[in-house]
Amino acid sequence: MKTYLLLTNRAIDEFNRLIGWVLAGLLLVMTVLIFWQVFARFVVGRPLYFSDEIARFAMLWLTFLGAGYAYRKGKLIAVDIVLEYAGKKLSCLLRIVIILCSALFAFIMVKYGYEITDRVSGQTAPSTRISMMWPYMAVPAGGVVIMINSLGLLIDEVLGVPDKPKQEVN
Repeated sequence: MKTYLLLTNRAIDEFNRLIGWVLAGLLLVMTVLIFWQVFARFVVGRPLYFSDEIARFAMLWLTFLGAGYAYRKGKLIAVDIVLEYAGKKLSCLLRIVIILCSALFAFIMVKYGYEITDRVSGQTAPSTRISMMWPYMAVPAGGVVIMINSLGLLIDEVLGVPDKPKQEVN
């Protein structure tokens, strides 16, 4: 059983590695498009008509996928004073409850995100004329990433994987 859980966790870590590369690609696309937009507007004198829209859509995807990625890495903001003062068993139980609540929230994101995506699929973006389904699809995709990473965090709790040391900000 422990072997399967470790194998599942390793697969989730590889999935997150892939998500990390996707995030880096999205950030690169945003950076290049915004730089080119500024250059085209102020130097060439002819701004691109589509770059800000694509950069906005990339930022949506970056935000939702990045939230799921950061959740697994423990980089999201958290109020953990209760966990610090609770005993070891209560702290473990509270972390499991928090992970399950996060997974429930992610499930709601997926369910209603798909419904909204379906509703706007007939609309098109003004500049690029692509279906509005694509930017709205970031919501359920981010929910799926959070659900997968919730499973990874739950496996960590069950296996007793120690928390990574927190870095203090001075």
